[in-house]
Amino acid sequence: MEQQPTFTDIEYSTRKRITRREEFLKAMDSIIPWKSWIELIEPFYPHKKLGRKPKSIETMLRMYLMQNWFNLSDEGIEDAIYDSYAMKVFLKINFAYEQVPDATTLLKFRHLLERNDLTQQIFKDVENRLDKAGLIMHGGTIVDATIIQAPSSTKNANKSRDPEMHQTKKGNQWHFGMKIHSGVDAATGYIHTITATAANRHDIVELHNLIRDDDHAVYADSGYLGIEKRPEIVKDKHLSQVDFRVAKRPSQNRLTANYEGMNWDKLIEHKKSSIRCKVEHPFHIIKNFFKCRKTKYRGLKKNYQMFQLLFASANLVMCIRAGRQKEFGAALG
Repeated sequence: MEQQPTFTDIEYSTRKRITRREEFLKAMDSIIPWKSWIELIEPFYPHKKLGRKPKSIETMLRMYLMQNWFNLSDEGIEDAIYDSYAMKVFLKINFAYEQVPDATTLLKFRHLLERNDLTQQIFKDVENRLDKAGLIMHGGTIVDATIIQAPSSTKNANKSRDPEMHQTKKGNQWHFGMKIHSGVDAATGYIHTITATAANRHDIVELHNLIRDDDHAVYADSGYLGIEKRPEIVKDKHLSQVDFRVAKRPSQNRLTANYEGMNWDKLIEHKKSSIRCKVEHPFHIIKNFFKCRKTKYRGLKKNYQMFQLLFASANLVMCIRAGRQKEFGAALG
Protein backbone atom coordinates (compact mmCIF):
# COMPACT_ATOMS: atom_id res chain seq x y z
CA MET A 1 0.00 0.00 0.00
CA GLU A 2 1.38 3.39 -0.99
CA GLN A 3 2.08 5.70 1.94
CA GLN A 4 0.31 9.01 2.28
CA PRO A 5 2.65 12.03 2.04
CA THR A 6 3.43 13.68 5.36
CA PHE A 7 3.95 17.36 6.12
CA THR A 8 7.70 16.68 6.00
CA ASP A 9 7.38 15.20 2.50
CA ILE A 10 5.45 18.24 1.31
CA GLU A 11 8.00 20.60 2.86
CA TYR A 12 10.96 18.78 1.31
CA SER A 13 9.30 18.70 -2.11
CA THR A 14 9.73 22.51 -2.38
CA ARG A 15 13.54 22.38 -2.10
CA LYS A 16 15.58 24.05 -4.83
CA ARG A 17 18.06 21.19 -5.20
CA ILE A 18 18.42 17.49 -4.41
CA THR A 19 21.47 16.29 -2.48
CA ARG A 20 23.93 13.84 -4.03
CA ARG A 21 23.00 11.29 -1.37
CA GLU A 22 19.35 11.47 -2.36
CA GLU A 23 20.20 11.20 -6.06
CA PHE A 24 22.35 8.13 -5.36
CA LEU A 25 19.67 6.43 -3.27
CA LYS A 26 16.98 7.13 -5.87
CA ALA A 27 19.16 5.65 -8.61
CA MET A 28 19.96 2.54 -6.57
CA ASP A 29 16.31 2.13 -5.60
CA SER A 30 15.32 2.15 -9.27
CA ILE A 31 17.90 -0.40 -10.46
CA ILE A 32 17.90 -2.99 -7.65
CA PRO A 33 15.67 -6.03 -8.38
CA TRP A 34 13.97 -5.92 -4.99
CA LYS A 35 11.53 -8.73 -5.66
CA SER A 36 14.27 -11.20 -6.62
CA TRP A 37 16.51 -10.31 -3.69
CA ILE A 38 13.64 -10.60 -1.23
CA GLU A 39 12.81 -14.03 -2.66
CA LEU A 40 16.43 -15.08 -2.07
CA ILE A 41 16.19 -14.18 1.62
CA GLU A 42 12.57 -15.23 2.31
CA PRO A 43 13.19 -19.01 2.82
CA PHE A 44 15.69 -18.26 5.60
CA TYR A 45 13.83 -15.40 7.27
CA PRO A 46 11.96 -16.17 10.52
CA HIS A 47 8.19 -15.74 10.43
CA LYS A 48 6.88 -15.57 13.98
CA LYS A 49 3.25 -16.46 14.59
CA LEU A 50 3.44 -15.34 18.22
CA GLY A 51 5.01 -12.32 19.85
CA ARG A 52 6.15 -9.11 18.21
CA LYS A 53 5.76 -9.06 14.45
CA PRO A 54 9.18 -9.10 12.73
CA LYS A 55 10.26 -6.28 10.44
CA SER A 56 9.71 -6.89 6.74
CA ILE A 57 12.56 -8.36 4.69
CA GLU A 58 12.57 -5.34 2.39
CA THR A 59 12.96 -2.91 5.31
CA MET A 60 15.88 -4.87 6.76
CA LEU A 61 17.52 -5.30 3.36
CA ARG A 62 17.27 -1.58 2.60
CA MET A 63 18.77 -0.73 5.99
CA TYR A 64 21.60 -3.25 5.53
CA LEU A 65 22.43 -1.90 2.08
CA MET A 66 22.64 1.68 3.34
CA GLN A 67 24.83 0.58 6.22
CA ASN A 68 27.38 -0.81 3.76
CA TRP A 69 27.09 1.97 1.19
CA PHE A 70 27.81 4.64 3.81
CA ASN A 71 30.20 2.48 5.90
CA LEU A 72 28.30 2.86 9.16
CA SER A 73 28.03 0.74 12.29
CA ASP A 74 24.77 -0.88 13.41
CA GLU A 75 24.09 2.01 15.78
CA GLY A 76 25.41 4.54 13.27
CA ILE A 77 22.97 3.62 10.49
CA GLU A 78 20.06 3.70 12.96
CA ASP A 79 20.97 7.25 14.00
CA ALA A 80 21.65 8.32 10.40
CA ILE A 81 18.18 7.25 9.24
CA TYR A 82 16.57 9.34 11.97
CA ASP A 83 18.74 12.31 10.90
CA SER A 84 18.52 11.98 7.11
CA TYR A 85 15.34 12.53 5.14
CA ALA A 86 16.86 10.85 2.06
CA MET A 87 17.62 7.68 4.06
CA LYS A 88 14.14 7.68 5.59
CA VAL A 89 12.57 7.86 2.13
CA PHE A 90 14.81 5.05 0.85
CA LEU A 91 13.83 2.90 3.84
CA LYS A 92 10.16 3.58 3.03
CA ILE A 93 9.25 4.14 6.65
CA ASN A 94 6.70 6.49 8.19
CA PHE A 95 7.51 7.51 11.75
CA ALA A 96 3.80 7.97 12.46
CA TYR A 97 3.31 4.20 12.28
CA GLU A 98 6.68 2.54 12.92
CA GLN A 99 10.24 3.19 14.00
CA VAL A 100 13.62 2.37 12.49
CA PRO A 101 14.77 -1.20 13.28
CA ASP A 102 17.24 -1.09 16.15
CA ALA A 103 20.91 -2.12 15.99
CA THR A 104 20.25 -5.57 17.48
CA THR A 105 17.63 -6.38 14.83
CA LEU A 106 20.05 -5.34 12.08
CA LEU A 107 22.80 -7.45 13.68
CA LYS A 108 20.57 -10.55 13.59
CA PHE A 109 19.64 -9.86 9.96
CA ARG A 110 23.33 -9.59 8.99
CA HIS A 111 24.10 -12.86 10.75
CA LEU A 112 21.27 -14.49 8.79
CA LEU A 113 22.81 -13.33 5.52
CA GLU A 114 26.24 -14.54 6.63
CA ARG A 115 25.09 -17.99 7.73
CA ASN A 116 23.42 -18.68 4.39
CA ASP A 117 25.95 -16.96 2.06
CA LEU A 118 23.19 -14.72 0.70
CA THR A 119 25.48 -11.83 -0.22
CA GLN A 120 27.29 -14.18 -2.57
CA GLN A 121 23.96 -15.03 -4.21
CA ILE A 122 23.21 -11.30 -4.56
CA PHE A 123 26.59 -10.78 -6.24
CA LYS A 124 25.90 -13.65 -8.67
CA ASP A 125 22.40 -12.31 -9.38
CA VAL A 126 23.82 -8.93 -10.43
CA GLU A 127 26.46 -10.61 -12.59
CA ASN A 128 23.84 -12.87 -14.24
CA ARG A 129 21.61 -9.89 -15.04
CA LEU A 130 24.51 -7.95 -16.56
CA ASP A 131 25.43 -11.00 -18.61
CA LYS A 132 21.85 -11.63 -19.73
CA ALA A 133 21.50 -7.97 -20.73
CA GLY A 134 24.59 -8.22 -22.92
CA LEU A 135 26.52 -5.78 -20.74
CA ILE A 136 29.32 -8.26 -19.97
CA MET A 137 31.52 -9.49 -22.79
CA HIS A 138 33.45 -12.75 -22.69
CA GLY A 139 36.93 -13.79 -23.73
CA GLY A 140 39.13 -11.49 -21.66
CA THR A 141 39.70 -10.81 -17.97
CA ILE A 142 41.78 -8.25 -16.06
CA VAL A 143 43.08 -9.37 -12.67
CA ASP A 144 44.39 -7.37 -9.75
CA ALA A 145 44.35 -7.29 -5.96
CA THR A 146 44.04 -4.59 -3.33
CA ILE A 147 44.99 -4.55 0.33
CA ILE A 148 42.31 -3.87 2.94
CA GLN A 149 43.77 -2.69 6.21
CA ALA A 150 42.80 -4.38 9.49
CA PRO A 151 43.29 -3.07 13.04
CA SER A 152 46.80 -3.99 14.17
CA SER A 153 46.25 -2.97 17.78
CA THR A 154 46.13 -5.59 20.54
CA LYS A 155 44.11 -3.34 22.87
CA ASN A 156 41.00 -5.53 22.75
CA ALA A 157 39.27 -8.24 24.78
CA ASN A 158 41.49 -11.01 23.37
CA LYS A 159 44.71 -8.99 23.67
CA SER A 160 45.65 -10.10 20.16
CA ARG A 161 45.36 -9.17 16.50
CA ASP A 162 42.98 -10.95 14.16
CA PRO A 163 44.63 -14.37 13.59
CA GLU A 164 43.26 -14.63 10.04
CA MET A 165 44.87 -11.36 8.97
CA HIS A 166 48.56 -11.06 8.13
CA GLN A 167 51.05 -8.41 7.15
CA THR A 168 52.75 -7.80 3.83
CA LYS A 169 55.19 -5.27 2.47
CA LYS A 170 54.27 -3.02 -0.45
CA GLY A 171 57.01 -0.71 -1.54
CA ASN A 172 58.70 0.39 1.65
CA GLN A 173 55.61 0.17 3.83
CA TRP A 174 54.16 -2.74 5.80
CA HIS A 175 50.41 -3.38 5.78
CA PHE A 176 48.38 -5.62 8.08
CA GLY A 177 45.08 -6.98 6.85
CA MET A 178 43.56 -8.91 3.94
CA LYS A 179 43.52 -8.86 0.15
CA ILE A 180 40.60 -8.73 -2.23
CA HIS A 181 41.45 -10.34 -5.57
CA SER A 182 39.19 -9.38 -8.46
CA GLY A 183 38.55 -10.55 -11.99
CA VAL A 184 37.11 -7.83 -14.22
CA ASP A 185 35.65 -8.15 -17.69
CA ALA A 186 38.29 -6.73 -20.06
CA ALA A 187 35.76 -5.12 -22.40
CA THR A 188 33.32 -3.48 -19.99
CA GLY A 189 35.02 -3.26 -16.58
CA TYR A 190 32.28 -5.08 -14.64
CA ILE A 191 33.47 -7.39 -11.86
CA HIS A 192 32.66 -11.05 -12.44
CA THR A 193 34.71 -12.74 -9.67
CA ILE A 194 36.25 -11.82 -6.33
CA THR A 195 38.12 -13.84 -3.72
CA ALA A 196 39.53 -12.93 -0.31
CA THR A 197 42.80 -14.00 1.29
CA ALA A 198 45.19 -12.85 4.00
CA ALA A 199 47.43 -9.98 2.90
CA ASN A 200 50.56 -12.15 2.82
CA ARG A 201 49.19 -14.41 0.07
CA HIS A 202 50.85 -13.45 -3.21
CA ASP A 203 48.58 -12.18 -5.99
CA ILE A 204 49.91 -14.75 -8.46
CA VAL A 205 48.76 -17.68 -6.30
CA GLU A 206 45.12 -16.64 -6.53
CA LEU A 207 44.98 -15.78 -10.23
CA HIS A 208 43.66 -19.14 -11.47
CA ASN A 209 40.50 -18.65 -9.36
CA LEU A 210 39.67 -15.41 -11.21
CA ILE A 211 39.65 -16.73 -14.79
CA ARG A 212 36.37 -17.70 -16.46
CA ASP A 213 35.93 -20.88 -18.48
CA ASP A 214 35.64 -18.95 -21.77
CA ASP A 215 38.53 -16.52 -21.22
CA HIS A 216 41.35 -16.74 -23.74
CA ALA A 217 43.29 -13.60 -22.69
CA VAL A 218 44.23 -12.31 -19.24
CA TYR A 219 45.69 -8.86 -18.49
CA ALA A 220 47.73 -8.27 -15.34
CA ASP A 221 50.44 -6.03 -13.91
CA SER A 222 54.08 -7.01 -13.46
CA GLY A 223 53.36 -8.67 -10.12
CA TYR A 224 52.00 -11.63 -12.10
CA LEU A 225 55.14 -12.21 -14.20
CA GLY A 226 55.85 -15.92 -14.57
CA ILE A 227 52.23 -16.98 -14.11
CA GLU A 228 52.34 -19.25 -17.19
CA LYS A 229 54.98 -21.43 -15.46
CA ARG A 230 52.96 -22.19 -12.33
CA PRO A 231 51.77 -25.81 -11.92
CA GLU A 232 48.07 -24.93 -11.57
CA ILE A 233 48.30 -23.23 -14.98
CA VAL A 234 50.49 -25.77 -16.76
CA LYS A 235 48.43 -28.78 -15.64
CA ASP A 236 45.05 -27.27 -16.56
CA LYS A 237 43.96 -27.87 -20.15
CA HIS A 238 42.14 -24.54 -20.48
CA LEU A 239 44.46 -22.30 -18.45
CA SER A 240 47.56 -23.55 -20.26
CA GLN A 241 46.07 -22.17 -23.52
CA VAL A 242 45.27 -18.71 -22.12
CA ASP A 243 47.28 -15.77 -23.47
CA PHE A 244 48.68 -14.03 -20.38
CA ARG A 245 49.35 -10.40 -21.31
CA VAL A 246 51.36 -9.39 -18.27
CA ALA A 247 52.99 -5.98 -18.05
CA LYS A 248 56.76 -5.84 -18.09
CA ARG A 249 58.76 -4.07 -15.43
CA PRO A 250 60.07 -0.60 -16.46
CA SER A 251 63.63 -1.92 -16.34
CA GLN A 252 62.80 -4.36 -19.14
CA ASN A 253 61.96 -1.55 -21.59
CA ARG A 254 65.13 0.51 -21.38
CA LEU A 255 66.93 1.65 -24.52
CA THR A 256 70.23 3.35 -25.07
CA ALA A 257 70.19 7.15 -25.12
CA ASN A 258 71.28 7.38 -28.79
CA TYR A 259 68.51 5.07 -30.10
CA GLU A 260 66.27 7.08 -32.47
CA GLY A 261 63.80 4.43 -33.62
CA MET A 262 60.31 3.62 -32.38
CA ASN A 263 60.20 1.93 -28.98
CA TRP A 264 57.66 -0.73 -29.90
CA ASP A 265 57.89 -2.47 -26.53
CA LYS A 266 56.88 0.75 -24.78
CA LEU A 267 53.97 1.20 -27.19
CA ILE A 268 52.76 -2.35 -26.56
CA GLU A 269 52.98 -1.85 -22.79
CA HIS A 270 50.95 1.36 -23.13
CA LYS A 271 48.22 -0.55 -24.98
CA LYS A 272 48.17 -3.19 -22.23
CA SER A 273 47.90 -0.50 -19.57
CA SER A 274 44.99 1.20 -21.36
CA ILE A 275 43.02 -2.03 -20.99
CA ARG A 276 44.32 -3.02 -17.58
CA CYS A 277 43.38 0.31 -15.96
CA LYS A 278 39.69 -0.73 -15.96
CA VAL A 279 40.37 -2.97 -12.97
CA GLU A 280 41.12 0.09 -10.83
CA HIS A 281 37.65 1.60 -11.25
CA PRO A 282 35.80 -0.91 -9.00
CA PHE A 283 38.49 -0.49 -6.34
CA HIS A 284 38.01 3.29 -6.57
CA ILE A 285 34.27 2.91 -5.99
CA ILE A 286 34.78 0.59 -3.01
CA LYS A 287 37.48 2.65 -1.30
CA ASN A 288 36.58 6.23 -2.23
CA PHE A 289 32.85 6.22 -3.03
CA PHE A 290 31.73 3.71 -0.39
CA LYS A 291 34.64 4.76 1.90
CA CYS A 292 35.41 1.13 2.75
CA ARG A 293 39.19 1.08 3.20
CA LYS A 294 39.40 -1.05 6.34
CA THR A 295 37.93 -4.30 7.58
CA LYS A 296 34.83 -4.05 9.78
CA TYR A 297 34.77 -7.53 11.32
CA ARG A 298 37.17 -10.16 12.63
CA GLY A 299 37.93 -13.03 10.29
CA LEU A 300 38.08 -13.33 6.52
CA LYS A 301 34.64 -14.82 5.95
CA LYS A 302 32.55 -11.98 7.38
CA ASN A 303 34.59 -9.33 5.58
CA TYR A 304 34.50 -11.32 2.33
CA GLN A 305 30.70 -11.51 2.50
CA MET A 306 30.54 -7.75 3.05
CA PHE A 307 32.74 -7.18 -0.02
CA GLN A 308 30.53 -9.48 -2.10
CA LEU A 309 27.70 -7.02 -1.49
CA LEU A 310 29.90 -3.97 -2.06
CA PHE A 311 31.25 -5.24 -5.39
CA ALA A 312 27.72 -6.12 -6.50
CA SER A 313 26.77 -2.54 -5.62
CA ALA A 314 29.83 -1.25 -7.49
CA ASN A 315 28.59 -3.07 -10.61
CA LEU A 316 25.23 -1.34 -10.19
CA VAL A 317 26.90 2.05 -9.78
CA MET A 318 28.89 1.53 -13.00
CA CYS A 319 25.72 0.41 -14.79
CA ILE A 320 23.92 3.58 -13.67
CA ARG A 321 26.81 5.81 -14.75
CA ALA A 322 26.83 4.11 -18.16
CA GLY A 323 23.08 4.78 -18.51
CA ARG A 324 22.24 1.09 -18.98
CA GLN A 325 19.57 0.74 -16.28
CA LYS A 326 16.88 -0.15 -18.81
CA GLU A 327 18.81 -3.10 -20.24
CA PHE A 328 19.73 -4.29 -16.75
CA GLY A 329 16.16 -4.05 -15.51
CA ALA A 330 14.81 -6.03 -18.48
CA ALA A 331 17.24 -8.92 -17.90
CA LEU A 332 15.77 -12.09 -16.34
CA GLY A 333 12.35 -10.46 -16.10
